[in-house]
Amino acid sequence: METVTPDPRRWWALAALVASMLTLGFDMTILNVALPTMAADLGATTGQQQWMADAYVVVFAALMLPAGLLGDRFGRRRMLIVGLGIFLAGSLVGALAGDVNAVIAARAVMGVGAALVTPLALSVLPSLFGPDERTKAVGIISAASALGLPLGPITGGWLLNHFWWGSVFLVNVPMAAIGIAACVFLLPETKDPASPKVDTVSTAFTATGLGALIYAIIEAPTRGWGDPLVLAILGASVVLIAALVLRERRVERPMLDMTLLAHRGFLFNTVAATMVMFVLSGLLFVLPPYLQAVLGHDALGTGIRLLPMMGGILVASRTAPPVVTRFGARATVSAGLVVLAFATFLGSRTTVDSGYGFTALWLSLTGLGFGFSLMPAMSNALGTLPRDRAGSGSGLLMTMRQVGGAIGIALLGSLLSGVFRDRLDVTGLPAQAADTAGESVVAAHIVAERAGSAELAASANSAYVHGMGVALLVCGIAALAAALLAAAFLPGTPDAEQPGTPDMAAERADARQ
Repeated sequence: METVTPDPRRWWALAALVASMLTLGFDMTILNVALPTMAADLGATTGQQQWMADAYVVVFAALMLPAGLLGDRFGRRRMLIVGLGIFLAGSLVGALAGDVNAVIAARAVMGVGAALVTPLALSVLPSLFGPDERTKAVGIISAASALGLPLGPITGGWLLNHFWWGSVFLVNVPMAAIGIAACVFLLPETKDPASPKVDTVSTAFTATGLGALIYAIIEAPTRGWGDPLVLAILGASVVLIAALVLRERRVERPMLDMTLLAHRGFLFNTVAATMVMFVLSGLLFVLPPYLQAVLGHDALGTGIRLLPMMGGILVASRTAPPVVTRFGARATVSAGLVVLAFATFLGSRTTVDSGYGFTALWLSLTGLGFGFSLMPAMSNALGTLPRDRAGSGSGLLMTMRQVGGAIGIALLGSLLSGVFRDRLDVTGLPAQAADTAGESVVAAHIVAERAGSAELAASANSAYVHGMGVALLVCGIAALAAALLAAAFLPGTPDAEQPGTPDMAAERADARQ
C-alpha cells in the first residue's frame, strides 16, 4: 500500500470548510430571535412562523443524501461552492422579501444550499487528513458549526436593536461570500470519477420520503399524533423510504449504501451521533424560553448565556484527540455520552429559584459531553468510509443526525407543551385567555401582564420549569441508553472489522493506490 503524502495546504483547506460551516451554524438559530418582529411586520400566524423556521429543516434533511452523491460525481469543492452560492441567493431573497410566503420560499432555498455544504464539508476530510489528524479536524469543524449556535442569537439580537428584520438574512451574504472565496483559493478538488449517475427515482424517493417524515414530525405536536393527516403522511414516508431501500439493494453503486450500515463501526458511530443530536436539539429548543421568559433576559442576553456550552465544546475539541489516542474511541464516546447524560439529569433538577449560575454549570458539562461523544463518533464513522464513497457516506451520516435533531425538537417540544398546559393554573381566566396562556410560557406572560395577574406569571414559570425538567430527564435517559449501546457495540478502533462485514480497510487501501 502506498503511503499518502499529506496535502501541505490541508490546514488552510480546513479553514475554508470552517468558514462554510460557521455560516450554516450561525443561521440555525439567528432566525428564532427575529420571528416575533417578523410576525408583527408581516402579519404571520403561528403556523406560518413555524414554517419560516422549519422550511429550512425539511429541505435540509431531505436533500443531504443526493447532495453527497453529487459531490462524489462532480467534485466536492465545486458542489461546496454551488451550495454556498445557493445559500447566498436564498439569503438575499429573504432579506428583500415582502410577505410570509416569500420568506418561507427563501428559507427552503437556503435549505438546498445547506444540504450541499454540510455533507461535502465532512466528506473532504478523509482525503485531506490521515486517521491521526482526522479527529482533530472533525473537532475543529464541529466546534465551528456549534459556535454559530450561540452567536446566532447574540448577533440577531444586536441587529434587531439597530436594523430591520431583513438584516438577519443579509448578514449571511458576506459570510457565504467569504466561504466561497476560501473554497476557491484554498480547497483542493476531490471526486470519484467512477461514481454512478444520479438516480432520479432514488433521489425523488429520498427527498419525498424524508421530507414527508420530517413534515409529519414537525406537524404532530400541533395537530396531534393521531391526526389523520399526520398518520397519512407518516404512512406515506414509510412506504417511500421502504421503496428506496428495496430499489437501492438492487443497484451496484447505490446512493443509500446498505453495505455501509452493515459495518458495525459506521452503524453504531452514526447511532451515537444521532442520539447526541437528539439530545442537543431538544435542549436548545427548551432552554431559550427559560432564559428569556422565566429568567427575564432579552435575545442578546440569551445568546450570551449559551456560551458556557460553547466553552465546554472548545475544551473537548482540544482534548478529545489525545484522549482517543490514549483510551480508544469506544471508551471516549461512551464516557462523553455518560457526561452528557449526567449534565441533562443535573439540568432536570432546575427550579424557578435556581438562577443562572446553576444553568451555566450544567451547560458547561453538556458542552464537554457533546464534544467528547459527537466528535470522535463522527471521525470514526468517516474513518470507516472508503474514499470513493466519502460523499454518499457522510451524506447518510449527516441525514441521520438531522433527522435525530428534528425528532428531538418535535418529541421533546410536544412533551414540554403537554406538561406546561396541564400544570398551568388558569383559574378565573376567561376561556379564550386561558387557551392563549396555555400555548407557551411567553403567551402566558403576555396574558398575565394584560390581566395584571402575578399569580398567572408565577404559575407559568413553575409549569415551564417543570416541563423543561421532564424534557431534560428524557434527554438524560436517551444519552445513557446511547452510552450503553456505544460501550457494548462500538469497535475499539475505527478500522476494526467484524466477521461478515465488508472489508472496508482493503477498499480504502485500493482507493489510495
